[in-house]
Amino acid sequence: MPLAAQSATSPQEPTPMEGPDVSHGALGHVGAVARAVLTPTGLVGAALEATWLGFHLGLYPLGLVGARASHRRTGYRVDHLSPVQRGLSVCDLDAAQTPILLIHGLVDNRSIFTVLRRRLVSRGFGRIESINYPLSTQDVRAAAARLSDEVERLVEETGYERIHIIGHSLGGLIARYYVTRLGGDLRVHTLVTLGTPHGGSYLAYAWDSPLTRQLRPGSKLLAELAQPVRECQTRFISYWSDLDQVVLPQRNAALRHPDLNVHNIGLHGVGHGSLPFTRSVVHGISRALAHLDSSGATVTPGVSEVTRRRVRSV
Repeated sequence: MPLAAQSATSPQEPTPMEGPDVSHGALGHVGAVARAVLTPTGLVGAALEATWLGFHLGLYPLGLVGARASHRRTGYRVDHLSPVQRGLSVCDLDAAQTPILLIHGLVDNRSIFTVLRRRLVSRGFGRIESINYPLSTQDVRAAAARLSDEVERLVEETGYERIHIIGHSLGGLIARYYVTRLGGDLRVHTLVTLGTPHGGSYLAYAWDSPLTRQLRPGSKLLAELAQPVRECQTRFISYWSDLDQVVLPQRNAALRHPDLNVHNIGLHGVGHGSLPFTRSVVHGISRALAHLDSSGATVTPGVSEVTRRRVRSV
């Protein structure tokens, strides 16, 4: 089934890729990454990961300038837009102008979204913002409270009562806490997470800090996030990859919660840092946000097809 046409997958509906993870310790999960790399697709993915890492390191200093970056298209003229941009604006102006907020991961900044932001703009989305949270952040809950302030600012500036959020790695976990524990579902229509350690990561044992302790499997923070979330209005789309070298085990980047409307998408041969750059991810996000009805189903394409990696849904 094409990625854009897939509806949300309920966590209660088992699929071939789902089931309890068998924990063999950190070394076992590192071995799983090695096995994923030693395939033709994995080798290509590892090379792309190295390439994107070098590209990102070059952009990293630019991402430190200013607390936020914003792209906004004003007015109602469409004659100056490309055919793809014009298509979304004509099909659904609300979808084109609904604000999208990008949140980076640990020890990173908004430069990780340079390519994703430009590609979303090229597909017709007119209001995209990316923010930096402090590198000294040591608590997901505190970062989520600051995110709440950013969302309220964006809502006030734009007049849109609900926005979309895309979070990479830790950014997705911060956004999830905001949505499910701080009432953010009233403000967030769709939350997309890319390589977010929803189930924790054994890599967090590599160093000890208040923040990394929150990111370990079975932590108090993750136990809090597993608590019931009645009538949550936000739709979740979660991307994970078998080549993720940061989230161990890799399937912990899939979001499983009985009360949430979640669509998990598994990728093969995509590294952790490559997720925001990957064409199939950009395409899937574009199609999902192009126009959503109240149930979160895509009803208006509004964007063009692009070459996609092989994906699997979990």
